[in-house]
Amino acid sequence: MKLVVLGLSLSSSWGNGHATTYRALLRAFAERGHDIVFLERDAPWYAAHRDLTACAYADLQLYGDLDELRRGFTRIIERADAVIVGSYVPQGVEVGRWVQSTAHGITAFYDIDTPVTLAKLEAGDEEYLAPEIIPGYDVYLSFTGGPTLRRIQRCYGAPAARTLYCSVDVERYHPTPGPQRWDLSYLGTYSPDRQPILERLLLEPARQAPHLRFCVAGPQYPADIAWPANVERLEHVAPADHPTFYAASRYTLNVTRADMIAAGYSPSVRLFEAAACATPIISDVWNGLSTLFTPGREIILARSARDVLAALESTDEPGRRALAEAARRRILAGHTATHRAAELEAWLREAICARAEAATSNLLSVST
Repeated sequence: MKLVVLGLSLSSSWGNGHATTYRALLRAFAERGHDIVFLERDAPWYAAHRDLTACAYADLQLYGDLDELRRGFTRIIERADAVIVGSYVPQGVEVGRWVQSTAHGITAFYDIDTPVTLAKLEAGDEEYLAPEIIPGYDVYLSFTGGPTLRRIQRCYGAPAARTLYCSVDVERYHPTPGPQRWDLSYLGTYSPDRQPILERLLLEPARQAPHLRFCVAGPQYPADIAWPANVERLEHVAPADHPTFYAASRYTLNVTRADMIAAGYSPSVRLFEAAACATPIISDVWNGLSTLFTPGREIILARSARDVLAALESTDEPGRRALAEAARRRILAGHTATHRAAELEAWLREAICARAEAATSNLLSVST
């Protein structure tokens, strides 16, 4: 299959979770024998923080604006078996219309931010997707599963909405030996709607337990946040350093954005990465999480600082290790990049078959 992906970024993981998701998925997709071209807007904020300059599994191409995209890549779009447009692509509505009118193969929208996207659409915000172009995509690949899929089909007219969760590249994310520096860590870019949960589940425990060590890693946190003295701040951790980061953490925290909590069934890539590295996870609570990890056996759920401190101070070392190993087994059994690439291939082939069946049906209708 010749696949073209127009995504937010493959070249830079700075300030976004898209790059690591695309890297794991597309590397595994290429290993299945497919050819991939990735088209990325040459944004200055990513250009200044590129951590992928040579890509062996995809032909990474940068373009300056929509006109350059049309001039340089129309033939590639025309000849592709499938073209995927991702969420948060700059001028995504215009890009989507161009792809749908240009591609001879099937087209798909890959929403790595589904609840945020739907909230935007309800508010009339068409930053990268508009309701009228959704029916033009043969398949809507959604970061979110559960009831949201029916909503996308029923309310927005998507011909098919299919779950495509993020995943983890287990060749890069695996247990790593090293000293433990923190009792609890958090890895994630600042988000206003995540901050109250981070406050409740990490900063408040840090204040209550000054003898424990904490870390918050990620960019864009406001300068006026009052960090407790036992909370270490790291501005950025490159993907290559994630396993070392997790190895240095007795536990790591998962915090979910408000729209994704409301929708449920929206796992962060950090869940899969930490579990693959055999670092036990303490998570906020949302519908669908128990379909991915068994609470109490593979993950610890926390609603308050008390819950967090109970996990940090009451779980013995054998129990901590058992939790981590159980979560790692769960990920290896169903949430690796290899699993997700097979799912992507299946959804794209399903759409190809549906397009062919519709064409045959139309021919028969005309002939009769």
